[in-house]
Amino acid sequence: MRSRIKTTLALLMVIPIAGVSVRSARAQAAPAVNGAPTAQSGGDSKSLPFEIEGGYTYLRANEPPGSCNCFNMQGGNGTFAWTMKDSGFALVGDVAATHAGTIASTGYNLTVVAITGGLRYRPPVKRIEPFGQALFGIAHASGTGAQSPNPEAGNAGAAFALNLGGGVDLAVSRRFSIRAFEADYLLTTFDNGSNNRQNNLRISVGAVIHF
Repeated sequence: MRSRIKTTLALLMVIPIAGVSVRSARAQAAPAVNGAPTAQSGGDSKSLPFEIEGGYTYLRANEPPGSCNCFNMQGGNGTFAWTMKDSGFALVGDVAATHAGTIASTGYNLTVVAITGGLRYRPPVKRIEPFGQALFGIAHASGTGAQSPNPEAGNAGAAFALNLGGGVDLAVSRRFSIRAFEADYLLTTFDNGSNNRQNNLRISVGAVIHF
């Protein structure tokens, strides 16, 4: 299972590395004016192709089998995005880790890490910058909540994860934005002896740096 997680992390790292290589090649090939390379235009954050974001994540989870059996988890997330030139689309890699010290009255604890990547779209507006995204990858569960209640959950190390949603960024400057709100539907497919799927609501806020 650890090898699957390492493979997925490697694939997510390839996206930004490839983006940097393409960007560097374009910069070297940029036409020169009077012997000097032309400067890129644009004074807003969208003129900067890369961004990293970090923040707080709340997860309304229902990892145990059943229609809900819901409980709260808290943690953090980190995101890397590369905006494709002359397009509102971006390649995104996201890692979110949340933890619950006690699940309802069971006394079990649970930690869930979701590693996903995919596409994001941001319409051409400034200052208030909404976006929507579709990401997929794997989720890893650990703790007594992933073991004691359901010892048959053989895929706790790496289960399929789907992350659909969007949010709103508030541009403070060309290089800095506030992720005021992000809401995502996070589907995980851990074995639970019932329907082997968990429908989770993820809420995040954070800070974004553009470069």
